[in-house]
Amino acid sequence: MVRRIIHIDEEKCNGCGLCKEACHEGAIDIIDGKARLTRDDYCDGFGDCLPACPAGAISFEEREAAAYNEEAVQLHKQQRVVSNSTFSQFPVQIKLMPETAPYYNGARLLVAADCTAFKYANIYGEFINEHIVLVGCPKLDAVDYSEKLALIIKNNDIKEITVVRMEVPCCRGLELALKKAVFMSGKTLPVAVTVISTDGKIIQKE
Repeated sequence: MVRRIIHIDEEKCNGCGLCKEACHEGAIDIIDGKARLTRDDYCDGFGDCLPACPAGAISFEEREAAAYNEEAVQLHKQQRVVSNSTFSQFPVQIKLMPETAPYYNGARLLVAADCTAFKYANIYGEFINEHIVLVGCPKLDAVDYSEKLALIIKNNDIKEITVVRMEVPCCRGLELALKKAVFMSGKTLPVAVTVISTDGKIIQKE
């Protein structure tokens, strides 16, 4: 089909990346120092990138192009979140975590049940980013995490804690262990709890 779509003049482009940031669909990437339209069906033709370009390298053109595909865009954006996300420390299993470490200072902790990463697709973008991650399963590990967590909280400058767990009864042990650990540490910290259903939906957030 013939439709309106952006055109990038590579000779004018200085590779600043402002157009990439302005594109809500993730249709633009910086490749070899130049802005490129990665796929026609990612571009909605609205042109939010045009005013963002300081070099005047982007314009509209009418040409044969694939239709805008919102479903493909949403999948692309989700994949980018996952690929750009990472743990800021290693290890991540609660049993293996040190009681003190520089990365704890000023940290936001995420204490997550093992299964949540596999059941909730957006856990990276919504919970993991900018957190120190501690992962465990009270049923499989058959251990009380509260003492270890209490030492981490007591001996480091932790700012806040988020718990993400499954709705199954055994998984509540992770939440209870953390709340017990905060009490044992003698500190007062905000603890946010999110519960994921077995079909991968958030059913409780407090």
